[in-house]
Amino acid sequence: MKKTIKILKKIFISMSAVLILALILIYTYHSFQLDKESGLLKSEGTLTKIGNKKMNVYSEGSGENTYVFMPGSGIAAPVYEMKGLYSEFSTENKIAVLERAGYGYSDVFEDGRDIDTILKQSRQALVQSGHKPPYILMPHSLSGLEAIYWAQKYPNEVKAIIAIDVGLPKQYAMEQMSISNSLAIRGMSLLTKIGLHRLVPSAAYNPEVIQQSFLTEEEKDRYKAQSYKQIFNEDMVQELLQSYTNGKKTMELPVPKQTPILFLDAIADQYKNSETTKQKNQDYEEFAERLETSDVIEIRGTHSIYLYEPDEIYQLSKKFIQNKVEASERDT
Repeated sequence: MKKTIKILKKIFISMSAVLILALILIYTYHSFQLDKESGLLKSEGTLTKIGNKKMNVYSEGSGENTYVFMPGSGIAAPVYEMKGLYSEFSTENKIAVLERAGYGYSDVFEDGRDIDTILKQSRQALVQSGHKPPYILMPHSLSGLEAIYWAQKYPNEVKAIIAIDVGLPKQYAMEQMSISNSLAIRGMSLLTKIGLHRLVPSAAYNPEVIQQSFLTEEEKDRYKAQSYKQIFNEDMVQELLQSYTNGKKTMELPVPKQTPILFLDAIADQYKNSETTKQKNQDYEEFAERLETSDVIEIRGTHSIYLYEPDEIYQLSKKFIQNKVEASERDT
């Protein structure tokens, strides 16, 4: 028995040593690659000063309206991943891609990610980069929280919201994140610091972005490099961990009745009959009913619908702004 325990102990020590060595090698490789890839990451946009940190806003196009693109959680390189969508809008409008703290070319702020802090930074960065309100906000996923809060706190700054498969305050405030999920998020962050995501590229960036044609080959390399660098950093972690608190804070304010909102509901074929999909659509409909001007339109596709149906999103948005928002403004 003692001999067996001794053998098992040796095996455990040997395996632990191999694992530690492997992690050291992966971390060393990751650090080497980050240093090598840093030469690719030439800032695209305007780096605004927020305190002692910098926040990036990418702009292009011209026109009367300014569409502000607000990436969802974990979209590490928004300027590249959302290009297929915002390029549709910039042909006739001004666009601004708002790279929150920890995203794209922006610094990691490590400031806790309270929704008031996030909103304050977004407003400052837009004005500093030359964009004056009112804006048409284009949030995706988690950034729907900020967009709705923006309309609640500063309604005169928000002309309309095009909500791209967003999460609603109610959905985030329903239940506090479990300890196990919180630990899982922390664990993922630790693994990316070590560099383990290099072994599974799809954990760092969306392969669909690489397969499509809206990026040049150089931009694809930058997209990969930026994703490897930024994915699951402390700001992204805190956004998720604070989603319950931020959702509750948003729910404490009245619904922004006078802000026109178009809800674009992405419906994936494989999940179209699921309870989750039906509940999401019902939540949109209920929220829309409380607004003076709104619409809920289903789009066939997965959550990252901006990659698959950019032209449809543009046409639906254009129709909503012209027929429901600007037509109403002319009548008043």
